[in-house]
Amino acid sequence: MIDCCRILPYVKSLIRDAGAAVIDIYNRDFLISKKSDESFITEADLCSEAIIINALSHIIPDIPIVSEESMSRGMKVDVSDGRFWLVDPLDGTNEFIKHSNEFTINIGLIWDGEPCLGVLYVPIFDLLFSGIPGSATLEEQKGLSTVISCRSVPCNGITVLSSRDFHDSNKFDNFIKQFNVTKILNLGSSLKFALIAMGKADLYPRFGQTMEWDTAAAHAILKAAGGSICLFDGAQLFYGKPKFNNPPFVACGIPTSYICNLN
Repeated sequence: MIDCCRILPYVKSLIRDAGAAVIDIYNRDFLISKKSDESFITEADLCSEAIIINALSHIIPDIPIVSEESMSRGMKVDVSDGRFWLVDPLDGTNEFIKHSNEFTINIGLIWDGEPCLGVLYVPIFDLLFSGIPGSATLEEQKGLSTVISCRSVPCNGITVLSSRDFHDSNKFDNFIKQFNVTKILNLGSSLKFALIAMGKADLYPRFGQTMEWDTAAAHAILKAAGGSICLFDGAQLFYGKPKFNNPPFVACGIPTSYICNLN
């Protein structure tokens, strides 16, 4: 098993570098175009990706890097041994374009098909979430670090998260009606997972399409904080799937046993 404690500081440093570049672009006019799937891409996506890929290739030279924008350009990466990086250089591009605060940068390390290290950075607020086995932390104001963890089931009911842009109302409503829900929050990007990991929310069911780079970093953080991501049949989400597509899943801070109707 790789020494996650040793490489984590390097990943934190490089993701801050990428974040600084993204904010520089955010604060001026920037180029926007469309990819082949009609989704938007900005120069910030590409700049962040270049910084991250270059740095990761020096941290562990023999580990493949799967990044969203590289894959959209048709890059082929062999991940058959189950050990690779997953990078989303700008998660929440639509939010970035709208000058919303809800965009992140995500780097996850997969080892034997499971996330073992994750770093999620919110550059607009300088918030850095990280997770390795046994340790989930939040760093604020460039160094003030606190341990984070998922919370127990609240007595007055749970807080459920929903995607701001990708929401299947019928499936979502049918799923959450089995719970005592006191609040529903709509958010963009991987911030939804971070809220669960820090004990501010409890459940995030996702029915629409996601890719492995959308979830890997946050999954590692959530696991380290005591949570999980499972499929609706109860199986755990794993990585290295064909075309890197994720099936529908539910991210949980509460015990999966509380989710009484997965089957």
